[in-house]
Amino acid sequence: MNSKNIFDDSNRKVENSKIQIKKYQDSILVLNDKIADLSYFTFDSNDKSYFYFQDKGFNVEELLRAIQDGLYSQNVYEGEEHPIVPYGSSEGNKMQINIVRILNHKWIIADFADGQFEGELFITYNINEKGELKYNLAESFLYPLD
Repeated sequence: MNSKNIFDDSNRKVENSKIQIKKYQDSILVLNDKIADLSYFTFDSNDKSYFYFQDKGFNVEELLRAIQDGLYSQNVYEGEEHPIVPYGSSEGNKMQINIVRILNHKWIIADFADGQFEGELFITYNINEKGELKYNLAESFLYPLD
């Protein structure tokens, strides 16, 4: 009798494990679909943008770092006005670009904050014949204070 209970308990555990594995596999499929959707508007998933730069002779990985670093370097500025962020900062703080996402070979989105105020930027960029990066603020918004 005891052997039968042990055997039945083992079978239940195996069956429950199979059910859990199936749930996890389904969850992984759902998450993979979400990742694909979320990564659609990223440079990494945009072959046309990648080849646009590659065809112009750029090392794409180095260029992407330079584009991001160029924006982050804008955070080092004199005075009260950030070179790209069009909003004044709260007293004693400076606006800083925090996160940069390169969407393609022409567009960037970024967020900014100063500890009290925060918002987002839509930036266009281009590289001139000399290889110099030029940023242009296309749109921005500031979130209302809570």
